[in-house]
Amino acid sequence: MNRREFITLLGGAAAWPLAARAQPPAMPVIGFLSSYSSSDAFAQRFLAAFHHGLKQAGYVEGQNMAVEYRWAGSEYERLMALAAELVRRRVNVIATGSASLAAIAAKTATTTIPIVFLMGGDPVKLGLVGSLNRPGGNLTGITTLNTEITPKRVEVLRELVPTTTIMAVLVNPTNNPTNVEVELRQAEAAANSLGLQTIHILQASTESDLDGVFSTLIQQRAGGLVITADTLFSGKSAQLAALASRHSIPTISPYREFVTAGGLVSYGGSVNELY
Repeated sequence: MNRREFITLLGGAAAWPLAARAQPPAMPVIGFLSSYSSSDAFAQRFLAAFHHGLKQAGYVEGQNMAVEYRWAGSEYERLMALAAELVRRRVNVIATGSASLAAIAAKTATTTIPIVFLMGGDPVKLGLVGSLNRPGGNLTGITTLNTEITPKRVEVLRELVPTTTIMAVLVNPTNNPTNVEVELRQAEAAANSLGLQTIHILQASTESDLDGVFSTLIQQRAGGLVITADTLFSGKSAQLAALASRHSIPTISPYREFVTAGGLVSYGGSVNELY
């Protein structure tokens, strides 16, 4: 190697640290895992609340952090694969929105990446955390306890239609079976204590099932419908409100959006405020 070649090589080597220092640090990446469809009006509202909360903490997407979105489109079975994608993407933290199955999928996918959940069930009963005060592991978060207050919804609806003896409860059979079982057990116990003769269990797992639910309600002569906490039902609040109105079925939902869409009454925690 001659002197000129040596100086050229040395100069190039010296430039590397300068170039490295000139590069901006990589932005942190949030993995956002949701059981909703990105097109749902409900999802758009809580997504706006999510970004508002981040901004209050000093984070703005595209400026000092990035977000990798994964939407399951109300197909709970997709959550495991979507969570695994976020882990492979090596996100810094995973935020799971509004469904316990999303948190379960994230926990299954990683024991090291921090997970922040929002759900309607009891995370302790679901085995996600040791306790609410000391969650332990890599999970922490907030719950609306929407699945735990189904009896109160039955009670409120009973007060609004005191003469009925028949009611129904709407569940999504593809949702977390633990949550579904809890809500059904609580609803049946509440119905017995309130003197209802019958409480029918109706199921819907797709949007196309919803019309049939109300046709069944008419056939069963049900005097009221209790909607349980579920991604599909919250995302289709407007459709459910319209169907309840069209068929004159007094209906209660866990979600405020059901009432703003013209539904009779809602009772439950505000998802948007918790974001």
